[in-house]
Amino acid sequence: MKNIIITGTSRGIGFQLVKLFSSAGYNVLALSRNAKPITDLKLQNCTAISCDLTKSDDIAKVSEFIKANWDEVAILINNSGYLVNKSFSEIKLEDFKQSYNVNVFGVVSIIQVVLPFMKQDGHVVNISSMGGIQGSLKFPGLSAYSSSKGALIALTELLAEEYKETGPAFNVLALGAVQTEMLQEAFPGYKAPVTASEMAAYIYDFSLNGNNFYNGKILQVSSSTP
Repeated sequence: MKNIIITGTSRGIGFQLVKLFSSAGYNVLALSRNAKPITDLKLQNCTAISCDLTKSDDIAKVSEFIKANWDEVAILINNSGYLVNKSFSEIKLEDFKQSYNVNVFGVVSIIQVVLPFMKQDGHVVNISSMGGIQGSLKFPGLSAYSSSKGALIALTELLAEEYKETGPAFNVLALGAVQTEMLQEAFPGYKAPVTASEMAAYIYDFSLNGNNFYNGKILQVSSSTP
């Protein structure tokens, strides 16, 4: 079966994605700063590694695992995200740096490590936000988050162009509001129209089949505005 790497797996969409791929028989490497939630599931075909994508030593663990256990990687889903909700007058430069470290530079680091193990039919799926889409409704307080997710969209387009002859395919999903722990922490009491498990099911199908139809594309996955 195909080998799948998913980041941001301790909760929310990433946690649900691990369960979907594992139950379908795929080999999964689950990456998150907190590996315990996945480890506690005791999935036979899943390895959970404690990995902070902003730390080079942790990124090196991924390369070591692939070399030791897999010949190749079929799908990489960059689901990790950092969201801070602060007005622009209150937000600190460190908040901006952390947003970009996780949402952009962490993605760059993991892609650079995994790419040598991916073939032409591989698929890199980056998870962005409707907040990063030009012309979409913006939430006040998300200057760091939404701008970093916009940068991720541009990065995806650039990588798709750079690797269009050799593969893998690169696509980005701009998600609308999803009922996750991260959303609740940023917007207490807000009720999103889509659950984490529902969105995970969509991403699961897209990551397996979307590269047959798309490359370098931004797909807006939202039933509401934003």
